Amino acid sequence: MIEFGGANSYYPLRDRSLLAWSAVWTISALAAFGVVAAIVPNPIFGRGTPPEPFAIAVWLASAPLMGVVMATYFAPMPATGLVALGPSVRRDGTTLGTLGGLAAFLAIGCPTCNKIALLLLGASGATSVFGPIQPVIGAASLALLAGTLVWRLRLRARGGACTVPRPRNVQP
Repeated sequence: MIEFGGANSYYPLRDRSLLAWSAVWTISALAAFGVVAAIVPNPIFGRGTPPEPFAIAVWLASAPLMGVVMATYFAPMPATGLVALGPSVRRDGTTLGTLGGLAAFLAIGCPTCNKIALLLLGASGATSVFGPIQPVIGAASLALLAGTLVWRLRLRARGGACTVPRPRNVQP
């Protein structure tokens, strides 16, 4: 079981609100990425090439990571008694999570359906250059999402703030 903190231990697996929001966001990520990348067959989006096994693996592994990361933004914070700093002072991992989600989308998408890859590399370059690096992009996305998840859970365990030292008794 994951444990964060000392005296005020926080167990994410016991936080029902976090688990409920995680389920909602995981299902949303599975549906959105699966439909748009056409891993889930649908009449709106199509693929030029069938999904590779690594794309399905990245899709299935990234959705729960994205779900729990998103849940840390929506579930109410646990009471820890720490003083919260303003949002301009703390760093919450939003940029890493965004990059991880974007990289996951690029990794699971069809290489010939990616308009940016087609414009930059052409149709043959999209399949011969972009297609082979998609597994690397997928691995990077999973690493970024896992790092963001650890960061967000540690931040959550501290009550959403950095630990502030108590002021010493200073006499004027």
